[in-house]
Amino acid sequence: MTSGISVLFLGRGEAAEELSGAFHRLGVTVEFADAKAAADAGQIQELVGRYHPDYVLPMVEAVAVDALKKLENDNTAVVVPSAHGCELTIARDTLRHAANQELGLPTTAYRFAKTWEEFEEATAEVGFPCIVKLPNWSSGSNHTVISSAAEVAQTWENVGADAGGRVVVEQFIDFDYEVTLLAVRSIDPSTGRLATWFCEPIGHVHHKGRLVESWQPMPMSNYALDNARSMAARISNAIGGRGVCAVEMLVSGDDVYFSGVTPRPQDAGAVTMGTQRLSQYDLHARAILGLPLDATLISPGACFMLEEPVNNLAQALALPEVDIRLQRDEQNLVLATAETAELARSRARQAASL
Repeated sequence: MTSGISVLFLGRGEAAEELSGAFHRLGVTVEFADAKAAADAGQIQELVGRYHPDYVLPMVEAVAVDALKKLENDNTAVVVPSAHGCELTIARDTLRHAANQELGLPTTAYRFAKTWEEFEEATAEVGFPCIVKLPNWSSGSNHTVISSAAEVAQTWENVGADAGGRVVVEQFIDFDYEVTLLAVRSIDPSTGRLATWFCEPIGHVHHKGRLVESWQPMPMSNYALDNARSMAARISNAIGGRGVCAVEMLVSGDDVYFSGVTPRPQDAGAVTMGTQRLSQYDLHARAILGLPLDATLISPGACFMLEEPVNNLAQALALPEVDIRLQRDEQNLVLATAETAELARSRARQAASL
C-alpha cells in the first residue's frame, strides 16, 4: 500500500511536475521546496520537520549534502538516491574523478584547473581541440570549445571568472554519436534483492550545449551496448539507492566513453513518455517505492525540444502519432512515434517546423 506515503522534492521544474504526477497516480502525497531551499541545510531541516516525508528527492545538483547525510544518519527519511549519490554528482570534478579513478570507467582525457597557470598547462596537456566546462556538469550550455592555443587566454578571461577559477578541460574526441542509457535500480520481486533494469538506449543531439532532440531506440552494436550497460550498472551502483540514473556516454565505433550521470529523470529521457509503457518518471516513482517495473519499449519514438512559442498547435497535432507538451517554464516538447525511430524523428521535426 502506498497511501499515507509522502515525498518532499527539493527543487521544482517540469521534470519535478512530471514526476509528481507519477507519484500522485500511485497515491503518494508530494510536497515541494524551491532550489534555494535545497541548498540551505536549515531550510531542509525545517521542511522535513513540517512535512515529515518518507522520502526526500533532490531535483537539483546544488543541494546541502550535510543536511541529507543527517537525515540518513538519524533515519528521519530516505534520501533518493542517497546522500552519497548526491555528493558524488554535485559537481563535474568530483564525478569525473570518481568515474575514472575509483570505478575505472573509460573517459576522455581531462584536467582540472583553478588558476590561469593551471589552465594554460591543462590545455597544453590535453591538446587541441579541447572542451572547457564549468564545475556544474549538468549545465550543458556552459561548454566552450578551444580550437587552438591562440584562443586559450580569451577563453580563460571569459570562462574562468564565471567559474570562480575552477574549470574542467576535456579532450575533444570525434565521436560517432551521443547516447543516454536509463538504468533503473530497485527491488527484484523474485529475489527480494536490488537489481538493475535497462531501458533501450536513447540517442540525442546537442547544439551549442543545448539538447535539441532525442530518439529511442538508438542502434548500437552488441559490443557497444554491452559496454554501455556495464558502465551504467557500475556508476549507478556507486551512486546507490533506488530509482532512475540517466547515464550519458559518447560512442566511437565500439568504444564507449563515460560523459556524465544524472541520478534522476533528465531531458533526454523525456522521449520515454511516448515510447515506453512506463515513462522514466513512472519508473523512477515505482523503483523508489519498490513496486514492480516494466521498461518495455512499445514503439520507436522521438522528442524535439522547442524554445519558440507554438503558434500552429492544431496543425501540428493533426500529424500522425504526434503529441505536443506545452510547458510553463522550460522548453516545449514535440513527441512522435512511428514504425522506426528515423520516421519518428522526421515527424517530430515536421511538427516542430509548424
